[in-house]
Amino acid sequence: MDTLALQANGLRFAALADGPGDGPLALLLHGFPELARSWRHQLPALAAAGWRAVAPDLRGYGATEKRGPFDLATLAADAAGLVRALGRERAVVIGHDWGGAMAWAVAARHPEVVSRLVILNAPHPGAFARELRRNRRQLLRSSYMLLFQVPFLPEWLLTRDRAAGVARAIRGGSYVRSAWPAEELEPYRRAFLQPGAARAALGWYRAAFRGRRSPGPRPRPVSAPTLILWGVEDRFLGVETIARAKLAPYLAPGNAPEIVPIEGAGHFVQNEAPEQVNAALLQWLGPAAGRSGT
Repeated sequence: MDTLALQANGLRFAALADGPGDGPLALLLHGFPELARSWRHQLPALAAAGWRAVAPDLRGYGATEKRGPFDLATLAADAAGLVRALGRERAVVIGHDWGGAMAWAVAARHPEVVSRLVILNAPHPGAFARELRRNRRQLLRSSYMLLFQVPFLPEWLLTRDRAAGVARAIRGGSYVRSAWPAEELEPYRRAFLQPGAARAALGWYRAAFRGRRSPGPRPRPVSAPTLILWGVEDRFLGVETIARAKLAPYLAPGNAPEIVPIEGAGHFVQNEAPEQVNAALLQWLGPAAGRSGT
């Protein structure tokens, strides 16, 4: 596995990469409070199938610069810029949690760079906003987002005791907690102890609650073929948030996503059930051969 330094959308990104340099590009976007290594099970599987798989530390995370802004338009431009920084016109974009929201956004705002879209446990941002207004159960599940709006306190809760709060958020938020041995959680703890790291990660939530219109291209219905993989034991997001009727207003006519439930896994599905996720992902993507234009 290689490490890359990339410049995109005016920001310096660090990334992990695997697979042949001339393989079709798969760009993998992690969630909160994670890192590029959250895709450690998927990068080699994609590489073995012939894909050039690249997972960046996203804006504010890990070895990537810690500055904002963190609105969805900027994050979508980050993803589009990363595709171009890797010398490609298009990519399969794969996103989990906040990386999933970012993936939905780049498919809506920069459709020319997204050949296919894969979403893991992340509702469409527009559908999720509507769900928070109408679904009391989902509002309760998302109550931690309100805590994240408070200044200073969330940063302290995440970073005290050597960032024990980050470890609790990952392991405690999982259905399969054995997916996160102590040695695997250590890189996440160290990353959040970097100056400004906790504030930057929380900045994604705070930007989402400001209620301002995001700059940049107006979002369009998503036209890229879409796969949704969903850990059904997710304690933060109800599966009703991806009901076809709720997604329909945000999808182009005829774009009916394939939805694959992953039993026995929760929110961090790609780590809790890597074999099932990899099998479903590779079956849907098909062979890498013949996709050199991706």
